[in-house]
Amino acid sequence: MNATEQPDVYGELIEPTTLRIQRLLPGPIERIWAYLTDSKLRGKWLAAGQMVMKVGAPFEFVWRNDELNDPPSNRPEGFAEENRMQSRITELDPPRKISFAWNNSGDVTFELEPKGTGVLLTVTHRRLPDRSTLLKVSAGWHMHLDVLVARANDREPAPFWDGWARLHEEYAHRLPA
Repeated sequence: MNATEQPDVYGELIEPTTLRIQRLLPGPIERIWAYLTDSKLRGKWLAAGQMVMKVGAPFEFVWRNDELNDPPSNRPEGFAEENRMQSRITELDPPRKISFAWNNSGDVTFELEPKGTGVLLTVTHRRLPDRSTLLKVSAGWHMHLDVLVARANDREPAPFWDGWARLHEEYAHRLPA
């Protein structure tokens, strides 16, 4: 991929229980690193939670997806207003790579690679336990990364939950059963 090519916006299964999804973001790499590691910035597109930048350090993710766009879209039945997850950093190579244990649903790696004036972000989510989780996670990463792209480009993101519901259906058709 060159600096002007956009990756496919959809995640792909690179192994039966491993999802990979990419986005090209405006640089520099240190700016995008901050969106991954700074609680306040990460809370604007994914989940808040203070991290100590050290392998083995525990931290808590706090999702408030209703706050990702204004006004919030309609949260699907069965989803809480707030979700919390205990995690820990498992790999760290600032500002290029961070991995963490994703409690009860695998582990996640963020990798950043400069591409011209942009930065290619690759998210790899491993050890997804079942198809239901895979579909929720695929739609979730897709929408969260769309919010990140909007925020990194100083734009208002599309309604999170509306997009998530649409993408959940799309991934159900796109990914093998």
